[in-house]
Amino acid sequence: MYELRQVDKTFPGVHALKAVDFKVNRGEIVGLVGENGAGKSTLMKVIYGAYQPDGGTVTIDGTTVRFQNPRQAMDHGIGMVFQEQSLITNLTVMENIFLGYEAQFVSLGVINWKAMAEAAKQQLAKVKLDIDPATITSELSFAQRQLVELAKVLTLEERVDGDLVILLDEPTSVLAKEEVELLFNLVRELTKRASFIFVSHRMDEVLELSDRIYVMKDGEVVDVVAHDNADMDAIQHKMVGRDVDKEYYREQKQKPYGNEILLSFKSVSQGRRYQDISFDLHKGEVLCLVGTEGSGREAILRTVFGLDAPTAGTVEIKGQTIARFNARTGVDLGVGYVPRERKVEGIVAGMNVYENMTLSQMQNYAAGGVLRVGEEKSLARDWIKRLAIKTPNENKDCGGLSGGNQQKVVLAKWRSGGSDIILLDHPTRGLDIGAKEDVYEMVREMCDAGAGIILVADTLEEAIGLSHTILVIKDGEFQKRFDGTPGDKASPYDLVHHMI
Repeated sequence: MYELRQVDKTFPGVHALKAVDFKVNRGEIVGLVGENGAGKSTLMKVIYGAYQPDGGTVTIDGTTVRFQNPRQAMDHGIGMVFQEQSLITNLTVMENIFLGYEAQFVSLGVINWKAMAEAAKQQLAKVKLDIDPATITSELSFAQRQLVELAKVLTLEERVDGDLVILLDEPTSVLAKEEVELLFNLVRELTKRASFIFVSHRMDEVLELSDRIYVMKDGEVVDVVAHDNADMDAIQHKMVGRDVDKEYYREQKQKPYGNEILLSFKSVSQGRRYQDISFDLHKGEVLCLVGTEGSGREAILRTVFGLDAPTAGTVEIKGQTIARFNARTGVDLGVGYVPRERKVEGIVAGMNVYENMTLSQMQNYAAGGVLRVGEEKSLARDWIKRLAIKTPNENKDCGGLSGGNQQKVVLAKWRSGGSDIILLDHPTRGLDIGAKEDVYEMVREMCDAGAGIILVADTLEEAIGLSHTILVIKDGEFQKRFDGTPGDKASPYDLVHHMI
């Protein structure tokens, strides 16, 4: 149905796609895996029409096509559900679904909102989402917005004669288990009218959902695996070009933390988000906050950084009681925050790598109102080398890096500025197995350098593997503390027992 033959794509300093062959059969779910920087995103953008290939051919039902933009791809039945979501949150659901295609509801220059709402209901019914189409999109949960994204893509059915090809870019990255299962069931049902390309770093999900799996490394397809022959270890080895370290979380490098206290929470509350939370963070300690979505763990991180002021209790940073809460104070006291939404809150896309790295410490690189750009670039080159950041140079637009390399830039921003209290909110979300190992290595190195880390992990296994201390939070309240040394740590069951 859809095929790429010998597709090539080159950017300055980067050969992103190297003679890639890729095909999708009618009604098929094709998995696409690879490390960050392997070429998956570039391939997706070529399929979707955002990039034009430098060589090779693209065919649909045997006919050669060349898309100049995503609009042309959509007119040929190619749609994409984005990882970071493309919905405009201050518009209604129905306005988002028909964005760019409102003309069908316009008469004499006036939009027929009732007709648009009825049409939107039909699209929402396809994805089994029962909501008012006039709802402002920002009021929806992440899972609901994901389904609206899919409903938006499915409007192509009414505009395109042939079947659809729908690209799913990390669609499950922040969904709960039951939400993932609902999405998978929906995708399987939709194969009657569409084929899917499923990109994810969650290998178990790729193996569960896909009929075939393409494995990419360094811009090339290195293997194509049928569902029945898929083996997780073999695929991971192909992705990273080496065996995955059995000490995945670097537990053998975990050392006892020191006595010096960097941060103290004393009976701290923040409205209804969490109540009466107390803990100490020591030099060299990884303290993990564990709980279900909305338990209050993310809100605690935001309080530590100074984004949300507590409504009760006392926060001390390095022995200093914080009376006036703001992010500037947090940064000045050595607090660094690596947020979950790195593309929105972690980096500034459009600014280059060195500008992002020095953003929180501009005062160190300015004299008389003039920036010492040479020193900024020198610092960036040093950290690019230290963290093995994959970028042509320090002048590269940070928004153009892979997710794992963006995460390294954010970590370099704080560590290069001397931050020694590091807040990690889902630091490995959306990262491949190799990039995750890099982050785990950095966590151990930061601890060895005397930093204290508060972690909200992506999985329970990650929380257990990385942490010295685990605090279980449920409905905004402290439930249980677990202390762990290598070989003597809590089990996932121990944590779940107190989480739910």
